Amino acid sequence: MTKSTHQAIADERNATVEIYINGEFFPRNEAKISVFDSGFLVGDGIWEGIRLHHDVFAFLDRHLDRLFAGSAATGIDIGLDRAGVTAALRETIDRNDMHDNVHVRLMVTRGDKKTPSQHPSNCIGGPNIVIIAEHKAADPAVRDQGISLFTATVRRPPPDTLDQKLNCHSKLHEVIALIQATNAGADEALMLDPTGAVATCNATNFFIVKKGEIYTATGQYNLNGITSALIYEVAVAAGIPAHRAPFSLTDVYAADEAFVTGTFGGVTPVHTIDGRTIADGRQGPMSARLRELYQAAMATEVASGGYEATLSSTTAQ
Repeated sequence: MTKSTHQAIADERNATVEIYINGEFFPRNEAKISVFDSGFLVGDGIWEGIRLHHDVFAFLDRHLDRLFAGSAATGIDIGLDRAGVTAALRETIDRNDMHDNVHVRLMVTRGDKKTPSQHPSNCIGGPNIVIIAEHKAADPAVRDQGISLFTATVRRPPPDTLDQKLNCHSKLHEVIALIQATNAGADEALMLDPTGAVATCNATNFFIVKKGEIYTATGQYNLNGITSALIYEVAVAAGIPAHRAPFSLTDVYAADEAFVTGTFGGVTPVHTIDGRTIADGRQGPMSARLRELYQAAMATEVASGGYEATLSSTTAQ
């Protein structure tokens, strides 16, 4: 059966969650956006996926950095500052009485248009802001058993086509890559960059391990992953040699371990790529160690109260 790094344990509470839309809340089955929304029409929007751990939005400062960088790059006026976005996130969580094992999807589009077109001048009113919070605990079977990948023919675009540092709504190339992978019997897609080097997966960042050292792509064609950056940082802090460098599928097939990283699944081992078993096909010691280091960083984040605690402290001064 096909697995996914976003595979969650079913939770009946999600049927009654309320969705935030532009400062108001709606039952899940009544939450709607106009067909003239620019995100629906032309994929004109930016988003963040954020985890709530023990009442703390994990690494929220980094997510907000990425969100507002996307806002600046696309010219989408969010209409809220960092404190305002944080307050909207907290209001959504409180409204749904959520505390742990929660995944939050924050989406901002340029807004509704008076006619279907690309031109921003056709927007009427302000942006559309949607926050969907769901009870989502990662399926431990995926974490323990790992996933398989298939190398898609669809390449990661260069920065002058669609900058991969943008966490934007334009995801069709990733969807097509994923469809290729699942049609080939794999769980998710591995994607190459325009030079033929390994870039990233369709929805996660990709790492290999060789002789006790970890490697990930340079970042030029990579997803701008919060978790991948954290994994790199905790590895370096622990004295594990870590490299951001080009590498090929030949390096991948001969790797000692492979794993992917993402906000939802954390660290997920990869057991098979293009029908080739990686090492012995089981989770290796490096990915297990990096998961422990990542969880320790998460525990430190929760203990500190996260960005909201910093924000409250700054406001009080």
